[in-house]
Amino acid sequence: MLNKIGKYEVIRELGKGATSAVYEALDPFVNRHVAIKVVFAEALGDKEHGKRYKKLFLTEASLAGKLSHPHIVSIYDAVADDEASYIVMEYVDGTTLEQYSRAEHLLPINKVIEIVFKCTKALDYAAKQGVIHRDIKPANIMLSGENDIKITDFGAALTSATETTQITGIGSPAYMSPEQVKEQALTHQTDIFSLGVVLYQMLTGKLPFQGNNNYSMIYQIINAEAPAPSALRTEVPPQLDAIVKCALQKNTRERYQTWEEVSHDLVAVFGNLQKPEKSIPDSEKFNALRQLTFFKNFDDVELWEVLRVTTWNKCSPGHVLLKEGDIGKSLFILAAGEVKITKQDKLLNVLRAGDCFGEMAYLGKKPFQRNASVTASTDITAIEIKSESLAQASELCRHNFNGAFLEILVDRLSMANTRLSQLLADKNISVF
Repeated sequence: MLNKIGKYEVIRELGKGATSAVYEALDPFVNRHVAIKVVFAEALGDKEHGKRYKKLFLTEASLAGKLSHPHIVSIYDAVADDEASYIVMEYVDGTTLEQYSRAEHLLPINKVIEIVFKCTKALDYAAKQGVIHRDIKPANIMLSGENDIKITDFGAALTSATETTQITGIGSPAYMSPEQVKEQALTHQTDIFSLGVVLYQMLTGKLPFQGNNNYSMIYQIINAEAPAPSALRTEVPPQLDAIVKCALQKNTRERYQTWEEVSHDLVAVFGNLQKPEKSIPDSEKFNALRQLTFFKNFDDVELWEVLRVTTWNKCSPGHVLLKEGDIGKSLFILAAGEVKITKQDKLLNVLRAGDCFGEMAYLGKKPFQRNASVTASTDITAIEIKSESLAQASELCRHNFNGAFLEILVDRLSMANTRLSQLLADKNISVF
């Protein structure tokens, strides 16, 4: 086995295919684990397919540093010289979705929706960067931990930065869209179709279009209608059947037009799924954040970062979130419901969804003593952010938090001045 690839110290081989091998390695300069895809020289030199393999390599290499999203594997570096051709990327400690696409090992429906929702957000981001993946399938989606996903292998990607001539025959036939197998011009809708196939397979353990060979399968993709997932798995709700059907429409005019539409419909399905009372899916959290004024200046990537540094709690009326006199270490943003602010049992204010409280625990440089109590007036969803966690967030994320806090403080100061003026007016006191 190789001991070194360039400056990288090889730890182990992760897998090997016909054209390349992937290794886990250590980057000694930044002390992080990476995955390195090494393309075999004989593949690049192959008389029949070498040009295609080189094209795939160069396409993926060209994306180094260009796609930065929590659910897309980052490409750090690429090397192509006489000694070796390889791509250095983020190492993901996990497994692909292949094993969860088999009937004997299917995931719960709510988790499938979570995974596919995150894929929609990642692919929407890529599309907005001018990148169409073109090879979405379970083998190219990594699952790490409980529900963290990473889309990988952009070798087949079509990018707006490259020449317009497409190399045909790229992709996995079972997951290709009708326009892809017909070798027509492609848009992001081809990835929507492919992800629809992945969703179908993760729900049922079967492909929607099957054949004894690629020609038979391609015929099915172009001409056949897939049975509804609920016909193969009875607990699949009708709304999810409808999502799959729309994603798998042959005609792009009848298919989902945007990734946002797919994301929206996936979130809507959660309302009819039975979930643990305290559990809030990441997709539901993401869309809740997007609806809050506090996060209006955060883009999608920063919202995913917010999810990683927050704790979400559902609380009943009467629950005390902050107690007067306690030392504060967390700030809160109200996602749903109402809370009352009291000091010495006197009502000071009522806060609603989108309002924040306890922010001095972060803004203050010293341990902050709470000067009021905050109690749930209704059923609430509270987003808790520990000051030390926020301090570790990216600079841009912290900048947006600070901007939101500043707007809130200015509004509060304005309200305080208005109240003071009214109070002085009521007492007939003039201020010079």
